[in-house]
Amino acid sequence: MNIFRIDGKVAIVTGGAGYFGKPISLALAQAGAHVIIASRDKEKCEAYAENIVDEGFKAEGWSLDLSEEQSIECFVDGVYNKYGTIDILVNNAVSREGMKDLEELSKADIESSQIINTTGLMLLTKSVIRIMREKKAGNIINIGSIQGAVGPNFPVYGKTGMTSPVGYTYDKWGMVGFTKWLANYYGKFNIRANCISPGGYGPGIDADRSEFIENYKKLTPLGRFAEDDDIKGPVIFLASAASSYITGHNLLVDGGWTSW
Repeated sequence: MNIFRIDGKVAIVTGGAGYFGKPISLALAQAGAHVIIASRDKEKCEAYAENIVDEGFKAEGWSLDLSEEQSIECFVDGVYNKYGTIDILVNNAVSREGMKDLEELSKADIESSQIINTTGLMLLTKSVIRIMREKKAGNIINIGSIQGAVGPNFPVYGKTGMTSPVGYTYDKWGMVGFTKWLANYYGKFNIRANCISPGGYGPGIDADRSEFIENYKKLTPLGRFAEDDDIKGPVIFLASAASSYITGHNLLVDGGWTSW
């Protein structure tokens, strides 16, 4: 089973103390990586990193503002200067600011999410990939969504008031395309890029959304939402030598939602 180990690797997880970020960060640490948990909320990142360290693994919480180019550059330089390498980048952070239905969107609304979900994502990847290109090795994992694989199923929300904003679908489809571009362009430098597209995440759904919860389960062949452990295996698979001949792939972790 050593093929799934990533001992000694330095892994960055943006939004690594959030919903999917927590199990992703923990899984990488459990597999042997030194995990850098990064977001604008440094205290939250440090607190979760301490939890991982208390379990006997390696993790740190760092500050990173994806809306600021200087913050991105300082962050990448800081990690590289301390560890001399960046082996794995997990682009997990997402901004939901300004996400509305199309006819409600203003220019400011669009830009408020794009500055992180597109501009920040690309600038961070650009900074990290320079290091990976120099060492001719690296692994990028983008955390997408089923909303980047199929169109939103609006009836599933019923009368809950929930919806799938246009910006989220736009960003997640773009992330899949970006992943394939990275894979095709940087493959010659032994850099792999893949995407994981999860389905609905159970702990992130309020219990009072019962109509949506029941509708979603009925439309999922496995009959449930994703839980913490469901994303850990796919992340380790793509981060490790177990997937050494896989790049440019979008791995759907959705309980079968998109298979109908």
